[in-house]
Amino acid sequence: MGSTKTSRGFFARNRSVFVLGLSALIIAATADLFAGLFLKSMEAYILAVPGMMVLIYSAIGMRGNIYGAMGSRLGTSMHMGTFRMSFAKGGILRNNMEATLALTLVLSISMGIIGWVIVRFFFQGDIDPLGFIFISTAGGLLAGLVVMVFNIIIAFEGYKHDWDVDNITAPLIAAVGDIVTVPMIFLSTWLFLHWDPLLTDACCLVLIAFTFVVIARIIRRKKSRKGRMDESKRIVVQSIPVLIVCLFFEIGAGIVIQGQEARLLEFAVLMIMMPAFLNEGNALSGMLTSRLSSMLHLGTLRVQPLPPREAYENFGIMYIMAFVTFVIIGVAAYMVSGSDNVSFLATMFIVVAAGMVTTTVLNFLSYYVAILAVRFNLDPDDHSIPVTSSIMDLAGSMIMIAVVLAVL
Repeated sequence: MGSTKTSRGFFARNRSVFVLGLSALIIAATADLFAGLFLKSMEAYILAVPGMMVLIYSAIGMRGNIYGAMGSRLGTSMHMGTFRMSFAKGGILRNNMEATLALTLVLSISMGIIGWVIVRFFFQGDIDPLGFIFISTAGGLLAGLVVMVFNIIIAFEGYKHDWDVDNITAPLIAAVGDIVTVPMIFLSTWLFLHWDPLLTDACCLVLIAFTFVVIARIIRRKKSRKGRMDESKRIVVQSIPVLIVCLFFEIGAGIVIQGQEARLLEFAVLMIMMPAFLNEGNALSGMLTSRLSSMLHLGTLRVQPLPPREAYENFGIMYIMAFVTFVIIGVAAYMVSGSDNVSFLATMFIVVAAGMVTTTVLNFLSYYVAILAVRFNLDPDDHSIPVTSSIMDLAGSMIMIAVVLAVL
């Protein structure tokens, strides 16, 4: 009887979390499956350009890191009562937009450079370095602008309806990032393959120059009269070192997937399911870190070596939502794949087993990353989401591939 009351109390306390969170996750899963279908349909481009798997999954991951952190910052400002739906210079929304654009450009160029080096020397891929950087930067910028618009829309609707955006931003931004990033990367790849090489190289150099101008304008900003650093400058300065480290985790995930390219192309259900699997894990970790960051800001989460009761309650929420969404992903991916070389039971075992192991890792990782950010006097919104998302992309891809190799 007591356990029944406890369960009812748990679901009653977190009713809005389950309603908003599961709704957002299911929408995200649907969008992610469309991204997987699109990825499967572009098999010719994947084979035509060496290292496309590395670039695609790195780009998807970084989009979630940058824009998920933006959503978390806006959510925290709403909790603290400082958010205003205004594009005025110096406002929270304007500062976040400027900083996020700058981070998108810097990380896209960095991803192109590092990705090219890895593809060239580890996969013996023969591709022009400026061309690879062009694909990464042009695709990243186009996708980033679209995702930013959606981030603002989510913030506006959340502000207007008094929603807890921590429960919806991460999954929806992850979904939009998926469904936008994959086509934009392939659009920039199409331009690279069909334009004159001199034109793509020139466009690449223009994008690099534009990035330097944007960063210089932000870095040169002076402190306010109260001695506080400009918010967009603070975000850029604090985020770039962390995001560069995160980039290596994202590229690591891309390398793991690139190494299994032939197997993924052979089994359609895996190709379709992989973006959805990784980004649902990404969305869950983003949702949890957003909630923990807000709790730390508000002082409602104790910082201690072992997670307190409040943290375990959030872990339970993640397990329930993870099970539901991974089951939906498995069923939907199997139905749309049209594949008869992987059974339904094998598909469900792969996605649920890998999903629950991944959820266990992300629960504890999210907590310890959040409290370490506080201990080192860093903003959890700027560091928790990128770090947990990047590590989870690498861990999730390794867990999924390990289960696939064990089953198939």
